[in-house]
Amino acid sequence: MQHYHSLEEISAQNAWLTIGVFDGVHRGHREIIRKLTTDAHNHHAPAAVLTFDPHPANVLAGRDIKCLTTPDERAALLETLGVDMVVTQRFTPELASVPAYEYISRLKTALDFSHLLIGYDFALGRGREGNAKRLAEIGAELNYEVEVIGAVSDDSGVISSTEIRKLVSIGNVSEAAKLLGYDYALSGAVIHGDGRGRRINIPTANIDYPKRKAIPANGIYVCRAAIGAEKFMAATNIGFNPTFTPEKKIPSLEAHILDFDRDIYGREVKIEFVARLRDELKFNSIDALLEQIRDDVKKTREMLAS
Repeated sequence: MQHYHSLEEISAQNAWLTIGVFDGVHRGHREIIRKLTTDAHNHHAPAAVLTFDPHPANVLAGRDIKCLTTPDERAALLETLGVDMVVTQRFTPELASVPAYEYISRLKTALDFSHLLIGYDFALGRGREGNAKRLAEIGAELNYEVEVIGAVSDDSGVISSTEIRKLVSIGNVSEAAKLLGYDYALSGAVIHGDGRGRRINIPTANIDYPKRKAIPANGIYVCRAAIGAEKFMAATNIGFNPTFTPEKKIPSLEAHILDFDRDIYGREVKIEFVARLRDELKFNSIDALLEQIRDDVKKTREMLAS
């Protein structure tokens, strides 16, 4: 799969295209992507996805929406679904001001697309003028067809990135996983901490996660830690470690990887969140802390073994 970062890099023919932020590539997004790839490949055409970074609402409304997936993570997920090319276009105020017709013309030149699949609430161009009706009108002139895909729902309602972010923010990672179709994850290099965990015989991997990503609420989590092709059980703390460093302002991500004793400083580790165990607590003694950690490890083993 090819991952491009501007339209100028591309020279495709007869692509089938879908456009959207697709943050998280959740179960709702996957319905669009599966239809795109199936229909495109049945017609011996490349399946292309155009997505944006940063989130348009951050640019247009001055919000600070934390992403569920970085552009590279998003592209990797789309590749697993059979997408042939991903374009991550930088979203700017200038891009937002481009009329729908002009922008679609640019896409037509780069991708020569014959079919455009869009979600039920999709719109693009200046003032979101490029809704389904307008895009179909442009398609009649520029020679492409538009197909609108309806919303995907479950018992909780329409599946959306917004709802998943809310679940992550309150630590309900198990419900978030149901909507995503996979466990929410944070990845980053292992960096040096204060070494306190090793001194009390509970070594932890301090992970430098991307601060632009949504982080689960402070607390202790049952996780899997992926290091290269291997996966291990992990009891993971997110927070400020109030027993030792209550003055911290940015939450840390520290994983106690079970049955593991290797030097992984500088290595990339992916922490997959399975369930939330408890709140982060302040302990009055090291012994009380150790007793609680042993209980967290026991529960982590039990939950991941079941």
